Amino acid sequence: MLADKIYNEEPIAVTFKSKIADYKQLVKLRLNTVVVFSTVIGFLIGSTAGHINWLHLVIVTIGGFLTVGAANGINQIIEKDSDKLMRRTENRPVAQNRMSVSEAAIASFLMGFVGLLLITLFLNKFSGLLSLSALCIYAFIYTPLKKISPIAVHVGAISGAIPPIIGYVAATGRIDAITWALFIIQFIWQFPHFYAIAWVCDDDYKRAGLRMLPLGAGKDKRGAWQILLFTLSLLPLSFLPYYMGHTSIFACVLVMLCSALFSYQSIALVRELTDKRARQLMFGSFLYLPLVFIIILMDKLI
Repeated sequence: MLADKIYNEEPIAVTFKSKIADYKQLVKLRLNTVVVFSTVIGFLIGSTAGHINWLHLVIVTIGGFLTVGAANGINQIIEKDSDKLMRRTENRPVAQNRMSVSEAAIASFLMGFVGLLLITLFLNKFSGLLSLSALCIYAFIYTPLKKISPIAVHVGAISGAIPPIIGYVAATGRIDAITWALFIIQFIWQFPHFYAIAWVCDDDYKRAGLRMLPLGAGKDKRGAWQILLFTLSLLPLSFLPYYMGHTSIFACVLVMLCSALFSYQSIALVRELTDKRARQLMFGSFLYLPLVFIIILMDKLI
């Protein structure tokens, strides 16, 4: 009887574990964490002038996670057939039919509804509206546009740069100059970030019919130069928080140094048009934005 009990329970445990793994993929857990991180940073920057409301921080974190998860779920429903053609996405649950389209749609709707409801009711309507805008732009404009034109990256960068504003507005109920600085830095950062990924995964994207490399360019000098121009743009933008009176000159220098190192990686790509250099730039982009935002936050706290 004990053997029968163990035998009957093991498949249930395995199924539950695999289902959790599928939902992690549906919400794109790692990407979701990065987006929510910038939302939290925006909230904390908005809170440093006064008291940090820890309950509101938890709400904006959960609400942001659910809303981003909903956008990512809708993205995978729309790109189900495309995902099957790419090595980096072929194992996603909807693409492999481990999760039905209807299940993914219901889960995405519930995540989006609950996430937006939490932010709107417990924080403020403005941050809820911003969250809805980011979700709609990413899921219903950026996602289908990826098969039509590289301009999709520009559209996606808009939704991708809204999270720090959502966090700040959730804490303060308003948009200030610092929110535009955070938005612009995150907006420009996304281009070398996306293009580096597109360079490394170009063959995958081509198989799926997605156009993600820089406008009118490929894995060539023109593409590398466009990437470099975006990273170089981060150098003058490093002065924005200081110019607006939100950070010290010391923080400004640190952000400038991060931008210079990031630009150096782009220069290396221009010199050597290789996947190795593009991969280094991609990993550099993963470090750049968190470092810059943490520097700005810590400078305000100290």
